[in-house]
Amino acid sequence: MPFPDEKVQVAVIDYRSSWIDEYEVLAAELRATLGDVAVEIDHVGSTSVPGLAAKDCLDVQVRVAVLDEPRIVTRLGAIGFRRRPEPWNRAEHSAGRDYRKLVFAPPVGARPSNVHVRESTGGNARYALLFRDFLRGDDDARRAWGAFKQRLAVSVPDLLDYGQIKAPATDVLMAAAERWAADTGWEP
Repeated sequence: MPFPDEKVQVAVIDYRSSWIDEYEVLAAELRATLGDVAVEIDHVGSTSVPGLAAKDCLDVQVRVAVLDEPRIVTRLGAIGFRRRPEPWNRAEHSAGRDYRKLVFAPPVGARPSNVHVRESTGGNARYALLFRDFLRGDDDARRAWGAFKQRLAVSVPDLLDYGQIKAPATDVLMAAAERWAADTGWEP
């Protein structure tokens, strides 16, 4: 569930090159706040794919060696980030396994974003990178995925309903991404 200050209506817009710079600003703030807790900070999700239509909400992945929840919550909370409490924002299923994660919303009034904190060796961290790299590398898949999301947002503008419908389609996309990874020798 979004926090009360967040939009619940989905709008998928054409790609904006400004997303790259906005990610860099957010990543620098996260690096300064998390210090050595962050192994790597990645721009992931649709806004990380040039040319892909997306919701105007940055997705950032913070890879950590160990998901030290109290330490991470304290550090991000100190700069106003709010831990999302829903069960689907605390665990995810990837490659046949369950992985813990933490997801944070931005401070009230800040640029819309989701900060996903995952262990760097987890299959869920790999999944986010594969999603991004596959759509960067396959023009047809990128165009089709963007068109699908735009049509879906028009017909199902409620954020929760949109997400429920998009999830199984994402599974189909990721099956193609796994084939692409095998064919190209991709590694995160």
